[in-house]
Amino acid sequence: MTQLSKQDFKNLSDLRYRLRVFQRASDEICKSHGLTALQYLLLLHLKGFEAREWATISELAEKLQSKHHATVMLIDRSSELGLVERRVSATDKRCIEIHLLPKGEKLVEAIAWQHRPELDHLKQEFPLAK
Repeated sequence: MTQLSKQDFKNLSDLRYRLRVFQRASDEICKSHGLTALQYLLLLHLKGFEAREWATISELAEKLQSKHHATVMLIDRSSELGLVERRVSATDKRCIEIHLLPKGEKLVEAIAWQHRPELDHLKQEFPLAK
């Protein structure tokens, strides 16, 4: 195992600090809109899901790095708030699709917009973020 240099530790520390600053600011933005950070992430992953306008529970659990049952509970709470809904797939009746509803779409767009200044700051500090 190769030993890490002082600069390596500084770089890791700086990265973790910037991520934490971003996370804290994000939590406050979400809270100001009446959402938890996880509810926002659910909406964000649905809005940003590649190639289609919905995702399965398993796909969302992976994106959230969460257990299946915890993702189901998050979807239940978000559904009760009118942010998302479950739909049986037209092509595979065994598959349940999670769709973003207009209220959820409006919230995710507003919250994402408020993240722009911090995202721009992160892009300057870490150029590989496009």
